[in-house]
Amino acid sequence: MALDGLVINSLVKELSSQLVDGKIDKIYQPEDDELLFNIRSNNTNYKLLISANSSNPRVYTTNSHNKKNPIKAPLFCMLLRKHIQNGRIIKIEQPGFERIIKITIESLDELKIRKSKDLIIEIMGRHSNIILVDNEENKVLDSIKRVPLSVSRYRQVLPGQKYINPPSQNKLNPVNTIDEKTFIDTLLNSSKPELYKSIYSSFEGISPVVAKEICIRAKLDMDININHMNKNDFASLYEIFNRLFNQIKNNIFFPCIAIDKRLNKIIDFSCIKLTMFNHYSFIENDSINVILETYYLEKDVKERIHQKSQSLRKSISNKLDRLYKKSKKQNEELLESKNADKYKINGELITAYIYMIQKGMDEVEVANFYNPNSENVTIRLDKRLTPSENAQKYFKKYNKLKHALIEITEQLKITQEEINYLENIMLSITNCESIDELDEIKEELIKVGYVKGKVKDKGKKNKEKNILKTAPYEFLSSDGFKVFVGKNNKQNDYLTLKMATNNDMWLHTKDIPGSHVIIRSEGGEIPESTIFEAAMLAAYYSKGKMSSKVPVDYTLKKNVKKPSGAKPGMVIYETNSTMYVTPLEEEIVKIQNHVEIASEDN
Repeated sequence: MALDGLVINSLVKELSSQLVDGKIDKIYQPEDDELLFNIRSNNTNYKLLISANSSNPRVYTTNSHNKKNPIKAPLFCMLLRKHIQNGRIIKIEQPGFERIIKITIESLDELKIRKSKDLIIEIMGRHSNIILVDNEENKVLDSIKRVPLSVSRYRQVLPGQKYINPPSQNKLNPVNTIDEKTFIDTLLNSSKPELYKSIYSSFEGISPVVAKEICIRAKLDMDININHMNKNDFASLYEIFNRLFNQIKNNIFFPCIAIDKRLNKIIDFSCIKLTMFNHYSFIENDSINVILETYYLEKDVKERIHQKSQSLRKSISNKLDRLYKKSKKQNEELLESKNADKYKINGELITAYIYMIQKGMDEVEVANFYNPNSENVTIRLDKRLTPSENAQKYFKKYNKLKHALIEITEQLKITQEEINYLENIMLSITNCESIDELDEIKEELIKVGYVKGKVKDKGKKNKEKNILKTAPYEFLSSDGFKVFVGKNNKQNDYLTLKMATNNDMWLHTKDIPGSHVIIRSEGGEIPESTIFEAAMLAAYYSKGKMSSKVPVDYTLKKNVKKPSGAKPGMVIYETNSTMYVTPLEEEIVKIQNHVEIASEDN
């Protein structure tokens, strides 16, 4: 799933028809590696998103970009505004068949002289970049990611440096005319023996998915060794290859996304028909921009959340590691405390056999009359102490452990509660679907003292106390009952303590960090089938998501209480029942689909 040469080719042609001769009105940089251009072209306003994100580099026009721009524009954004804002787009092209887009912009400099600049977008995974180049001198003015000598000896991307194309991989351009002999020889000389691998490693701009698609259309095993292919195989392969790239040259594209509706999951996208995914459903559109936006919108949000939550995850993970070690040590001390009686017995045996013991002895073997069989036992002694002092040492150890048992049990309970809370926080971060939800979690951690930061003023805090900035998940059971699932502790507390009525059903995974789940009864009796579906949701949105037979407790909300001083999301409950479920993604999708069907009916 990547922007390969074919997609770039179709995108460049579509962008050219939309944006050439357009004026760049505004330039923003909402992320460190992302730009947004407002362009006025053909009496239409376009928003062009350009991203050099390592995981999701991309370019497309968008209608749903709603990110906040920084108060102070970054330096690269300021440079772009100086050089190309109010400029006119002259040309958009794809050098060769590479994953590069070059936008040529003409604008006036400080002396009102018309100059042209190239904005070069290199879509190459973690090496992706956006570079502004002086067209006349071919010099880099600046880039969104600077590449110094310490990073690359071959190619530095720094202001004042000459712009050098990315390293060539000596692949053939598939849109150029390639005769059958050259085609076959190129494949046979490939370093990859598998057919589909030899295709994408020999020709520019072909991704593994497109290479597999070519094999399937030619009715060949994609993993066949090219040295085992016969003349007819190569002829069939060449015919399909040639036909596909003739369509590309003639601007015949079929932008689409393959979707597994059973799991509500995107499989792949392309600008050609993906017959290899005919057993899936497809989203099709005449515009490759629409397809790219549909594909990347959710993916980008998840990637940004992952990036922004890394420091938070690391901090919580470090605290959990310390708590796990602390819990292990406390359990060891607890086990020793439970065996305190052996020290009392040793002290009493030394007292009983004191006549046999002399100062300076390392140990003594005596009959243990506390044992039904009076078996002999060896007692370790401190040779520096008298027999009486050795006995007192064992009694002292016994008394210390006896009192420690109560203290350690209480401390272990506190440690386990802290572990449960932080594991729940990690789960909440995983469930985040927006930056606002992540901010809610961070605010909570600041309030309870796990993360340093500024707490909002109390007046504002009291006003916002019962207000949710983000909404919990909402589902509809097959019986028509609304089911709500909290994404974080703030939502969990709101659902359980504020929204739910006493006759609503409350669910939570048993002794496993997870979300609070509420079934709204609306005064009616909740059927077993709805409870089962809600239990599936509780298990799916818990740490037990990948497990089978996950225990889920359920009870009426009136049986759920929050202890005084308890951390957010922490509650106690009684008179519950337990159901065991295995959370299956396709079953969760079915429950999600109930909401969509109900919305369509309305």
